[in-house]
Amino acid sequence: MSTVTPTYRAWQRLPHNALGSALFSLGMCVRVPYFATVLPRVTELEPGRCEIRAPKWWGVHNHIGTFHAIAACNLAEAAMGMLAEATVPPTHRWIPKAMHTRYLTKATTGLRAVAELPEIPDFAAITEGTDLVVPVAIRDKAGTEVVHADITIWVTPT
Repeated sequence: MSTVTPTYRAWQRLPHNALGSALFSLGMCVRVPYFATVLPRVTELEPGRCEIRAPKWWGVHNHIGTFHAIAACNLAEAAMGMLAEATVPPTHRWIPKAMHTRYLTKATTGLRAVAELPEIPDFAAITEGTDLVVPVAIRDKAGTEVVHADITIWVTPT
């Protein structure tokens, strides 16, 4: 059995350019429609890492015209979800369990969310359910971290 997940295989098969990124991102939004609210564009994906960018547009504005906190959470969850889809092998499954979010400063530009595991777990050793915390840093166009989320996923064998 292949250890490459269908999501990661789809990413690998598409051209590594703006068109491939747009097609993959569109497919992600068809599969998980709520992600579409932030107009996400996956720019990097590999086991243990995912980067997604989202523009600042009126649909994500809050009452003061900045990127809405919950829209940023949606972006964080999209990055975590794609990381999990590319990382957790077909022998296991995952589901979000908790999210701890810190809003560090106002987000006045489009955002870049990077979900990155410090190390990829040994999934063969996961024979019972286990928590896996996925840190997600969300930065503005100047590189300032505006939101940080630690998203716990529950990983179990299939």
